Amino acid sequence: MTILVVAEHDNTDLTIATGKAVAAAQKIGGDIHVLVAGAGCAAVGEAAARLDGVAKVLVADNAVYEHQLAEPISELIVNLAGGYSHIVAAATTSGKNTLPRVAALLDVMQVSDITAVLGEKTFERPVYAGAAIQTVEASADKVVVTVRASAFDAVGMGGSASIEAVDFIASEPKVKFVSRETAASEGPELANARIVVSGGRALGSEEKFNEVIKPLAEKLGAAIGASRAAVDAGYAPNDWQVGQTGKVVAPDLYIAVGISGAIQHLAGMKNSKVIVAIDKDPEAPIFGVADYGLVGDLFEIVPELTKAL
Repeated sequence: MTILVVAEHDNTDLTIATGKAVAAAQKIGGDIHVLVAGAGCAAVGEAAARLDGVAKVLVADNAVYEHQLAEPISELIVNLAGGYSHIVAAATTSGKNTLPRVAALLDVMQVSDITAVLGEKTFERPVYAGAAIQTVEASADKVVVTVRASAFDAVGMGGSASIEAVDFIASEPKVKFVSRETAASEGPELANARIVVSGGRALGSEEKFNEVIKPLAEKLGAAIGASRAAVDAGYAPNDWQVGQTGKVVAPDLYIAVGISGAIQHLAGMKNSKVIVAIDKDPEAPIFGVADYGLVGDLFEIVPELTKAL
């Protein structure tokens, strides 16, 4: 049994999500190969070769793969799929864009957003915004899986896998890459940060959000997150949203400020190792998952906390 893990990268750096997808593949068992598809991505291939547990890295270096468009990447994966029992990718924006197309082209079901591996074809995945865990078993000979990165610890970087070039060149896609815009952030990337400070609607305005949340995040070297209510109100950009319809995070420390704890938000952060909740409502659902709770006025508590730090 051999597993193909699809690497995620920007043609320069390998994301930590790839290391987490490899960790999930290790639990499935068998040899692990990593596919790096891009343009000018030799450094990424070398980084993937250092991932623990990887036996071989396949590098497809061509301009058609430069922007990670789903059409050429999926065509490449399907071309390689014959020798693999499992195809695995992180359940990120990129993975969610590409692997469903791969599953459709292979005419198999996809098992999405797994949080645990119970066997070669048996997995756990969250349903109902994380309120329940579903156990599923794939019946196809070839299994296509996306992995919730926050549920797995990334493998180390002590490996020395062989690197092999892939000659297959996908056809030109029917879509054209125009541009990519990402939200500017001075702190760590939200999805991979060790510490996250999130603000909710109770902050009242974009100005208050920045006045209260940013100084605390800077003191802690934390990424900034936000509830959907805060994003919808215009206090924070979409890229900061944590929750079922935003980013799913599992940092070492998650500080929720003025967030009541709707089930959709809890689905995106309840696996954090330590959760601190600050809210004036002692009955807020967020206290049900918090390790530490501070009941009071966030406009007094958070500046005092920042000052103490």
